[in-house]
Amino acid sequence: MLTMAAEHAHHASPADAHRHVHQGPSHRPGALAPERRLWAALLLTVGFMIVEAVAGWVVHSLALLSDAGHMLADSGALALAVMAQRVATRPRTIARTYGYRRAETLAALANGIALGVAAVWVVAEAISRWRAPTSIDALPMLAVAAAGLVVNLSAGWILSRGHGHNTNTRAALAHVMADALGSVSAIVAALVVLAFGWNRADAVASIVISVLILWGAFRLVTETLRVLMESTPPGVSLEELEKTIRSAPGVADIHDLHAWTISDGFDAVTVHVVLDGSAHGTDVARDVGERIRVAHSVTHVTVQPEAPPLSPVLHPVQRLLRNRKG
Repeated sequence: MLTMAAEHAHHASPADAHRHVHQGPSHRPGALAPERRLWAALLLTVGFMIVEAVAGWVVHSLALLSDAGHMLADSGALALAVMAQRVATRPRTIARTYGYRRAETLAALANGIALGVAAVWVVAEAISRWRAPTSIDALPMLAVAAAGLVVNLSAGWILSRGHGHNTNTRAALAHVMADALGSVSAIVAALVVLAFGWNRADAVASIVISVLILWGAFRLVTETLRVLMESTPPGVSLEELEKTIRSAPGVADIHDLHAWTISDGFDAVTVHVVLDGSAHGTDVARDVGERIRVAHSVTHVTVQPEAPPLSPVLHPVQRLLRNRKG
């Protein structure tokens, strides 16, 4: 697809040609599917959070109350993901030509930071429990924790099934899986308390799980920051990309080559190519864009052809013509 500039380039010089190989869509067909999955996971999480909080209050289990607090954080993260998913599907505007796609990335970043904060809080709580172990009613704790694991795995299955995954959905999935690990921790701790009466087992299991949560949060924050800092997309080598462009007939040189991610699943490439004079600029731009699509699976490519530099022999002639016009 040609941009307006490229359409005029059919009647202009190669230096004025501008080829836009593909315009990224502002609406994605699969955007609604992740939103439905997020809603289902949110309803499951909120429903069981209430059950767990009531159970923890009745049996005087701090572990269950803490896990209910963790699920409250998960519910907030899922609600944020739902809002971001809805905002991201809004059409582009004159002020926001790419639309609101990065709302997903910002929500994922917020969720990653929230995961890290929650993990640090769990570690602090675990240290406190190690110093002063609390008496745990292990049997009800085991039953509720097992039910919580089933709920979390169900929510994780809902979020992971089908197509249309993005950073936002994966961030929500990371929250749910972290909570599932918390349920596993509570189950193990309850079993140890039942078998050996060692109440500190809850603190040990919590610290182990927190380390795993911190690692997941670190990866999530790193991934979102890579998008926000417009780093080269994973799987795209700038050196190989340059080789692909230079291999196209009619290309003498290139400059201002950029590759970045606009939002999850939406990579873009822009480049200025200097022509060698053997082909029309529009044809060269079309060929370069197609080669990038085939070799690197990037469909949003903008190629700006530039006329070859003037020969030194012609410089005096050009200068004379300018003087006469003046």
